[in-house]
Amino acid sequence: MKATQSLQAPSAADAGNRPVAVVTGATRGLGEVIVRTLHREGYRVLATGSRLEKVQELADDLDPSGSTVAAVAVDVRRKGDFEAALAAAVERWGGAHVLVNNAGRSQVQPVMDISPEEFSAIVSTNLDGVFFGCQVFGRYFAAQGYGRIVNIGSLAGQNGGTATGAHYAAAKGGVGTLTKVFARDLAAGGVTVNAVSPGPLDLPVVYETVAADKLEGIKANIPVGRLGSAEFIASTVALLASPDAASVNGACWDINGGLFMR
Repeated sequence: MKATQSLQAPSAADAGNRPVAVVTGATRGLGEVIVRTLHREGYRVLATGSRLEKVQELADDLDPSGSTVAAVAVDVRRKGDFEAALAAAVERWGGAHVLVNNAGRSQVQPVMDISPEEFSAIVSTNLDGVFFGCQVFGRYFAAQGYGRIVNIGSLAGQNGGTATGAHYAAAKGGVGTLTKVFARDLAAGGVTVNAVSPGPLDLPVVYETVAADKLEGIKANIPVGRLGSAEFIASTVALLASPDAASVNGACWDINGGLFMR
């Protein structure tokens, strides 16, 4: 696939011409929204998550035939799982063109109370997964001469995490650095690597885990006075994943309502 190609959502009869995107952490929340958005934009999507039954439900909802959406279980802490996901995409659709490293895990915890095991567990999911994904898919994309990698960072990685644990904030800070490292090393192979760093998002999981009074306080501290849109984040991911985004590389696009300004 040439980097100058314009992608358009083909009809069902043209499903074989759709580019292929792999999305981690697609079980729920932002990952699910990203899968739905990319599929709507004309991608065949391999949705991955730690719980196969959940991502399979999403795949079945979008395309029961399995021709344009499929699901596989991936533990992002294991490099071999990324290799297996890539192999599944190649076997099913003949290749892959986009990787979205979305999988993450947060935990609110005072920094002095974090145990070594807890620190390692959070960092492994949020940072190791991005490293393994960029390494496995980046090598494949470079060999093919084209690829797009979009990493999901976080405001916490930029401001130290005022509402999350230090382990999560540290890992997300590392995501920004890895994005630059892989962007530099893979650019010559026709591969771009970028990050999107959202602030607090308007997602069901937020309302499930944050008390109503605290949530109102969070909104009050956001200059625009509202939570971010997961749909807009997903549209931004799709923009960075497009062939037309060839000149965007090593960037981190902040979408946080003005909580962090450069």
